[in-house]
Amino acid sequence: MIDIKGIKKSFGSLEVLKGIDLHIDKGEIVSIVGPSGAGKTTLLQIIGTLDRPDSGSVLIDSVDVTSLSSKKLSDFRNRHIGFVFQFHQLLPEFTAIENIMIPAYIAGASSKQARQRADDLLQFMGLSDRAHHKPNELSGGEKQRVAVARALVNSPAVILADEPSGSLDSKNKAELHQLFFDLRDKYGQTFVIVTHDEGLASITDRTIKMRDGLLVQDIITE
Repeated sequence: MIDIKGIKKSFGSLEVLKGIDLHIDKGEIVSIVGPSGAGKTTLLQIIGTLDRPDSGSVLIDSVDVTSLSSKKLSDFRNRHIGFVFQFHQLLPEFTAIENIMIPAYIAGASSKQARQRADDLLQFMGLSDRAHHKPNELSGGEKQRVAVARALVNSPAVILADEPSGSLDSKNKAELHQLFFDLRDKYGQTFVIVTHDEGLASITDRTIKMRDGLLVQDIITE
């Protein structure tokens, strides 16, 4: 589902990625771990088409995203990739359901279609009663679940998460981690997660360890 071949990336004289090859199957939950400066976030940004590699290719559902024009890349990103960040990044002036609907509007969905999809996701997340609350009226765990729903609204091929539970307490962290597996079971969703959380990494299907811009270990969880 995701095929990464020969990815290299430098910023000035600093070589951040030194030749990355990685395959991820549909429905896998994969964690990427390693010390700060290993290149984890840069790799995630390249998979997510937020940055381009200096060389190499990234195929998502057989589409070579590294060859797309900027306009086609933006459209592909909106329809096929969902993002979850450490600090939810919800728009404060909009309610939970409005935040979820925004990517659907950008993709060309009607108001009825966007609202129905957002309603379904809120129900799955157990947040139907919080639909019309703004972010400052939600708990940290609720905000992050709304952010996950927003990432899912266009039924993307893959969800990319960068330290998604880093700002949560232990209870909300455990609930968010379980949510990823529930979404995989219900929707066949693929997740690629950059994390420093050893507990999360230990329960994902595979753990990819990075160091100094290279993949140094690929561990399949028993």
